[in-house]
Amino acid sequence: RSSRCCLLMRSVPKDIRSRTIMKKSDGRTPPLADDERRRTMTTNTTTRHRIHPFAFLVCIMMLLGTSPTNVVSAFTTTSPTTTSTTTTRRPMSSKLNAASTTKATTTTNSASTTTDIPLNPLVANVKVSKTVEVFGLVKQMEAEGQQVTSLCVGEPDFDPPMEVLEATKQALVERKTRYTAVTGTLELRQAISEDLKRRKGLSYNPQTEIVVGNGAKQSVYQGILSLVGAGDSVVIPAPYWPSYPEMVRLAGATPIILETSAEDGFLITPEGLRATLEASPTAKLLIFCNPSNPTGGVHSQERLEELADVLRDFPQVAILADEIYEQLVYDDDDNDSSSSCPAFASISGMMERTLTMNGFSKAFAMTGYRLGYVAAPERFAKACTTIQSQLTSCASSLSQAAGVAALTQVSPSWLEQNREIMQEKRDYVLKRLEDMDGVRVAVPPQGAFYVLPEVLELPTDMDDTELCLQLLKSKKLALVPGSSFGAPGTVRISYATSMEELEVAMNKLEEFLLELKKKKNQED
Repeated sequence: RSSRCCLLMRSVPKDIRSRTIMKKSDGRTPPLADDERRRTMTTNTTTRHRIHPFAFLVCIMMLLGTSPTNVVSAFTTTSPTTTSTTTTRRPMSSKLNAASTTKATTTTNSASTTTDIPLNPLVANVKVSKTVEVFGLVKQMEAEGQQVTSLCVGEPDFDPPMEVLEATKQALVERKTRYTAVTGTLELRQAISEDLKRRKGLSYNPQTEIVVGNGAKQSVYQGILSLVGAGDSVVIPAPYWPSYPEMVRLAGATPIILETSAEDGFLITPEGLRATLEASPTAKLLIFCNPSNPTGGVHSQERLEELADVLRDFPQVAILADEIYEQLVYDDDDNDSSSSCPAFASISGMMERTLTMNGFSKAFAMTGYRLGYVAAPERFAKACTTIQSQLTSCASSLSQAAGVAALTQVSPSWLEQNREIMQEKRDYVLKRLEDMDGVRVAVPPQGAFYVLPEVLELPTDMDDTELCLQLLKSKKLALVPGSSFGAPGTVRISYATSMEELEVAMNKLEEFLLELKKKKNQED
């Protein structure tokens, strides 16, 4: 730094370097002549060892890390012809403080600018999914070496069909690793179109009316985003999948909850739908999940007809039909699952205003492939395509090749076998819950792979969220609180796991409920 200071002094203007501290009678301090300055420096020992104040200032500024060029500028900008004898010079110490303060203020302002950047207000209105939150806690506990029994995530425990795995491998061998069209490969869209025609009686143009996305979740959100915005409202029957209302909020619209009851099987009634739509003039969309997550309720053909009659009186309302679980229906009277859950778009007059959502995660156990689709009239499909083109572009080319195999090569017997296994698990869980004190299953599920039992007589200091936290902490059993599904006082159990895991889980739940009952009795 000393060397830098010496070098820096060479850059100081000559008139400043040679300026003396003596003043003439007129108040100005002109520089000495060169010969006079040399004579003074050699004859006056005091002057010979004196460091000029400006040089001292520059050195101090260098030690403080402040650029001295600003100080030089401050000394050279004042005109000598306008300086009066009565002018009060700013003390050098105050200049140092000002420079240091300026540097500190600049640094502070820079940091505060970074931390104070506001987020989009929409984000503040969106809640984190409880399912994802609980699952995150489970993974954290497992990473710490704890053994957790988890029934919180809706993911089948069986592997994808061998045809799907082979198609994935073959796609790699054939180097099918490039971008596809935003809407998906034509081969997959044709397979989807043929599948919907064969099983559901729906006719969609694979060129213009089907959009393949990165999972059904993306397709649902894009469907919402393409139809509603600020000032609009969306009708969502409760209990509901937690992502529905949050997606609506992200679109800037308002969720309107349509309450259902256990007495009605947690199904939408035509009376309830009409009352909600009449009270919501801004409603533009009805989200309809059939079979239901989290109740497992299935709306029959007759009920769909009744709901369609109501919707005909509200032509401004579109329908987003989430049918991701439609191949997992447990009809005790008819094992033909394809006829047990009709498509809403198949109802007369409804196809023109319905966006059908489906995917490969549940029926084919392809959760990690992230592959779903929307089938809708061209105007809706085009809007979804536009949104997807700016968000993610196409779905994975490998996943799409696997999807083609799932729809064209997998035997219906494979699907039926897994459906029967899932029904056995459902029956086991229902039987165990029936034998437990403190829980009640008002409506046995007819589809999907969830049960939503009501927890009776909770302690005064415990709601369903606290119950699930305590259950995870004390028994290492992970369930999802029903309040996140719009059903407070319940818990959601996913039985899409092995029978051995279900047995362990039910034993833990029974033990916990007995302990809970003792605590309740002590309070009483």
